[in-house]
Amino acid sequence: MTNFSKELASHETAIDGLLIVDFPVHGDNRGWFKENWQRTKMTAMGLPDFGPVQNNMSFNATAGTTRGLHAEPWDKFVSVGTGRVFGAWCDLREGSPTYGAVVTQEITPDVGVYVPRGVANGFQALENNTLYTYLVNDHWSPT
Repeated sequence: MTNFSKELASHETAIDGLLIVDFPVHGDNRGWFKENWQRTKMTAMGLPDFGPVQNNMSFNATAGTTRGLHAEPWDKFVSVGTGRVFGAWCDLREGSPTYGAVVTQEITPDVGVYVPRGVANGFQALENNTLYTYLVNDHWSPT
């Protein structure tokens, strides 16, 4: 049985607007459950009401799989469905008070990260069969 005991909370980081989120995860002998995004609760604790329009998932079969730093023109909220990742972020927003700052964080099912647009995001799977998931507030386009 998984036993997570965190309360829902957000924490500021060394990058302006990048927030670490602790999730309460409820487990029993069948597995576990969490609210991965709950608008009312999360905006009340300080996360932006960023209006997600798409949910993406990246399945990583092998530990060590790395998805390099990339910065898209949208905000995202990242978390893990299974497994765990080492996440890294770098503020690429010119004029930001934290321009060039770097933050790292291990993400497990009870941790998520809000990433504002212009902050580069990358991760490495630390376990086999890791499912990385993220909400974004704009649709992907090849252009």
